[in-house]
Amino acid sequence: MMNTRSSRSMVTFTHSFSLPGYPDEFPAGEYEVVVEEEALHGLSFEAYRRTATYLVVHGKSGRAGHTEMRPTTEKDLEATLCRDRAFENDANASEAARSPLEDLN
Repeated sequence: MMNTRSSRSMVTFTHSFSLPGYPDEFPAGEYEVVVEEEALHGLSFEAYRRTATYLVVHGKSGRAGHTEMRPTTEKDLEATLCRDRAFENDANASEAARSPLEDLN
């Protein structure tokens, strides 16, 4: 008998992004992540192994009301989130560099 469990969490992208394996670009926003795991049997403690990771994508405009669970990997999702954060940090650094100097008089 295989015991499985699912967990859900939310991630936020501050910029549009793409995931490896998909040609389309997704808009910035909050997305649900679904992780499926199966129990590992024969151990002296409870343990699970990740079997699938999905990004839940809601359709816009002509596809409104259409929801898809896009398979991805934990590694690809983390890399995409890191790029989004790095882009945000670069934008903040550039904005700080462009801010006017205070008048010293």
